[in-house]
Amino acid sequence: MGERTANVQDGRIGETLEGLASVIRGRRGASPETSYTARLLQGPEDTLLKKVTEEATEVALACKDNDHDHIRYEAADLVYHLLVTLERYGVTIGELAGELDARHR
Repeated sequence: MGERTANVQDGRIGETLEGLASVIRGRRGASPETSYTARLLQGPEDTLLKKVTEEATEVALACKDNDHDHIRYEAADLVYHLLVTLERYGVTIGELAGELDARHR
């Protein structure tokens, strides 16, 4: 586990996800030598898919420990890696939102 983030303030999830998705999309053409995101987007498929699985497991373990800050930290890692996965496979954040919207109508 990385170092936990101190003094986290509430954010605006839509703006945050859209901004992060935009940064990830911008890394598509970046050098894998200088960008972790570019390595995930351009590298072996299994590297990214293993990261998604690893982060999901870490969220579950943090929940088992009932550790609020650790859950938040690992959930952020999972969302980041999920957004990278969506970008790699051409699923837009708008499509994801549409899917979620369709499920609660």
